[in-house]
Amino acid sequence: MLLSREGTTTGMNAIWRAIIEVGFIVFLFYANLLMGEFERSGIGREMGLAWALADIMTLGNFAIAISAALIGHIIFAFLRNRL
Repeated sequence: MLLSREGTTTGMNAIWRAIIEVGFIVFLFYANLLMGEFERSGIGREMGLAWALADIMTLGNFAIAISAALIGHIIFAFLRNRL
């Protein structure tokens, strides 16, 4: 952990924390979509993994994932500071 002379975390540490949290939320979003292609619709089983990945990797899904991840990060940061 990067510390300044006063012993508090630096701004760079907060940026890395935000990147990791947002990235993890995006990963969970896409993992859930991919699981849905194989479990709920069942088309992924017939068409294969490459088709399923192409089906979920759309600009619309990416926009939703980033929006949800940023909202999730803001909520977690608020709760972290409150508790």
